[in-house]
Amino acid sequence: MKGVTVIKCGGSTMEQLPFPFFQTLANLQRDGKPIVIVHGGGPAINAMLQKLNITPQFVDGLRITCEETMGVVEMVLGGTINKELVRRLTQAGAKAWGVSGIDGAMLTAKQTEKPLGLVGEIVQVDSSIPQSILASGYVPVIAPLAVTENGKQPLNVNADVAAGAIAAALGADRLVMVTDVPGILKPGPDGQQTLVTETDSAQIKQWIDAGVIYGGMIPKVQSAMDALAQGVQNVVICRGTADDLVSVCNGQPAGTTIRGGRDNP
Repeated sequence: MKGVTVIKCGGSTMEQLPFPFFQTLANLQRDGKPIVIVHGGGPAINAMLQKLNITPQFVDGLRITCEETMGVVEMVLGGTINKELVRRLTQAGAKAWGVSGIDGAMLTAKQTEKPLGLVGEIVQVDSSIPQSILASGYVPVIAPLAVTENGKQPLNVNADVAAGAIAAALGADRLVMVTDVPGILKPGPDGQQTLVTETDSAQIKQWIDAGVIYGGMIPKVQSAMDALAQGVQNVVICRGTADDLVSVCNGQPAGTTIRGGRDNP
């Protein structure tokens, strides 16, 4: 879908997103720019798990999701967080429509073979659902939940992975990953971390192997590379400031831009 920008809002940044961020989204919508939001909600999930005396567990930055945890993930992502974002967009003057990947089987997935429990690997994205929402004049706000192909089992999907798959299915011009860091940071000669303003898939693979990129940044950059390989023109990792958002949507530099490297078509 021409001109689409998919914005992934990390759960750790949700409370810090300023009102101007949502105002900027409303302005972009009024200007006719199609925006799709995919959100996480990790801290809110952890808080609810702790209230229920369930200990959150992770492997390589990815959540282990048991049956108990899955119920909490559905409730928090598909309910509390999703509707909070819709409310904040509405307050800023945008028209927003909240859904999860389970609605209409937008995201179908198979359970991963990794030891992560009820975590899904996306098999298919039904892009007609966000396209219909966009055509109706709304910003789709999508919770990263999926369902198995037989419809029996809900699955938790990493929000970075979901955003990349949705961006690819929509043929988005760009995928923007809003985080609590300014972009990919690389140690400089003096030991201080410096912002990488532009890179590609080949360089990222080298940095992962070297341990420069690690933890929760790994699924972000891997999702970025997957999206690039499937036709997304570029991926930007940046903070959720209004200035960054305007710059990115106007094709100007902000944060770290990842472009297709030699491994990408």
